Amino acid sequence: MEKIVWEIQYLSLLPVLRYCKKCGKKSTFTCSGQFRINAQRRCLDIWLIYKCSSCDTTWNATIYSRVSPQSLPMGLLDNFYKNDEELVEQYAMNVDFLRGNGAEVGTPLFNVVGNSFSLNETVELEIKSQYSCSIKVSSIIREKLHLSQKEYLRLILSGRIKGISSPNLRSCRLKNRVVLVFNEKQDKEIYAKP
Repeated sequence: MEKIVWEIQYLSLLPVLRYCKKCGKKSTFTCSGQFRINAQRRCLDIWLIYKCSSCDTTWNATIYSRVSPQSLPMGLLDNFYKNDEELVEQYAMNVDFLRGNGAEVGTPLFNVVGNSFSLNETVELEIKSQYSCSIKVSSIIREKLHLSQKEYLRLILSGRIKGISSPNLRSCRLKNRVVLVFNEKQDKEIYAKP
């Protein structure tokens, strides 16, 4: 059985959906790539700034509230002041952080890197992601293999795609890793023949 690995390459940070007071409706907010730090006596408040895609209204996602600067790990505060790109990405791609701030998380733009294969081949497919962004596994497979929703469902119902690490392939979402097998039954039948 051939083993193939696909990696998710993110082309954007996670968008979030929130009610925008200026627009008067739920809107998409995108990360500005900047932190806001506010000093209150001896304590700091630190936020990650988001902007409404329609009107540029800002929303601040709380990272720290009333925290002592001395309690932060060495160098972290400096990275907040510098708007360190890796630190921005660490927070902006964290689903739990965003949901904890009352935001509904959208799907980022992404690309699937790895070899395609024929649907007749017996393949163990591992899909990896640096971040747990809750992208539907069905979307990844359908995009990479150019399948319609109907074709994808037919493969599941016929048993030609099976999930090893996630059994429900209709609705499961990619956390950091998922493993699937294509045409396992056919492969066993081939080897069982004398």
